[in-house]
Amino acid sequence: MIKNIDNARKIKMGSSFMNSAIALVISLILGMVIIGISGYSPIESYIAIFGVSLGTLKGFALSLSQATPLIFTGLAFAFAYKVKMINTGAEGQLYAGAMAAALVGAYITNLPSGVHALLGFAAAFLAGGLAALFVALCKVYLNANEIIVSLMLNEIIIFFTSYLANGPLKPPGSGVGQTKMIEDTAKLTKLIPQTQLTTAIFIAIITACVLAYLLDKTVFGYEIKVTGHNLKASNVAGINVSKISLITFALSGAIAGMGGAAMVLGVNYRFVEGFSSGYGFAGISIAALAAYNPIGVIFSAFLIGILKSGTITLNRTTSIPVELVDIIQVLVLIFVAAPALIKSIMSRAKKVRSKSSREEHMEVKTSDI
Repeated sequence: MIKNIDNARKIKMGSSFMNSAIALVISLILGMVIIGISGYSPIESYIAIFGVSLGTLKGFALSLSQATPLIFTGLAFAFAYKVKMINTGAEGQLYAGAMAAALVGAYITNLPSGVHALLGFAAAFLAGGLAALFVALCKVYLNANEIIVSLMLNEIIIFFTSYLANGPLKPPGSGVGQTKMIEDTAKLTKLIPQTQLTTAIFIAIITACVLAYLLDKTVFGYEIKVTGHNLKASNVAGINVSKISLITFALSGAIAGMGGAAMVLGVNYRFVEGFSSGYGFAGISIAALAAYNPIGVIFSAFLIGILKSGTITLNRTTSIPVELVDIIQVLVLIFVAAPALIKSIMSRAKKVRSKSSREEHMEVKTSDI
């Protein structure tokens, strides 16, 4: 029985990955068409995006560094989705984590290098988790829509961190909204000199592996999946659905917060106002492309990292608008979501037809009587 369930799960996962691969191919082809219609060369565009991003050491490092925060936000969305909760608050949780890491990095001193950096990640983990926990509490106990609450909380967190970076935490003489530089002991080690690629990429990959193990090999992971698949079955099995939902969503926010720490401790070395180029929202398409699989998130984030790295190359070397790369990312999300959307519509239509058929059958029986 267990073996059959496991086989069914693998078949479903394989189907999801296949849908994602098809969605990716269609998106890239349609992206070429849109670029051509816009009056630019699709071949030149894709060579600029993929050639430099993968063909040079610094381009490859830039792709990986762009992918690092995206792995965290993709994991955040994918993990929350396991209990069928939509975490659209990853952007705010990213900012909360970044500010927490910046404060720990700048104002706590006399710590060994490795310990200081890990403490920064721990602070970011806590800050992002608390922000997400607030949303989860509103959902579980007040029946509030988590999408709306998290979107509104995004704005509150971003504006509050901007106030701190432009007010009490802004260093004297600074022209932009930012905090004090972090201590050298809090900085992450660069893997390739003169690039932004740091050991944060290893932390992101380890986090994905831990989540995969948690979901597939632990009782807590089993409870998460059962809660996501069937609430009634969860209650019958004695699972505390509220507790599972709260913990899962809080962990989701905590992971997004770690993405903010990766940016502060490895790239900017301080909190900088508006540092995110939409990393939190990009996590939605990354999770969908990975079929909400933690290991798959690593590869889909790397793909989006290539596109973001390519955006920088396009901006530097060609006259092609960088917005065209954003269009490709949106197309990926649309085509990944489309099969699920169509399947949902067909399922609802089937239920309506089945209900109508039963009602007609009852009417015939009543008339016979």
